[in-house]
Amino acid sequence: MNINRMLHLIAGSLIFISVVLGFYVSPYFFYFTGFVGLNLFQSAFTGWCPMMTFLRLAGFKEN
Repeated sequence: MNINRMLHLIAGSLIFISVVLGFYVSPYFFYFTGFVGLNLFQSAFTGWCPMMTFLRLAGFKEN
């Protein structure tokens, strides 16, 4: 799996999990949903995402 697909998998999973937790545990989890969404938004303009740094360190390659 390349780095871009892994990034989409992680971001989608975090958003889904935080929305479910926001409904069933505490509405404060929606702040985490917003954080992930804003991070994706800024990475569209800057081309840099903090998770990409960790994925490169983990050994994922860009195609």
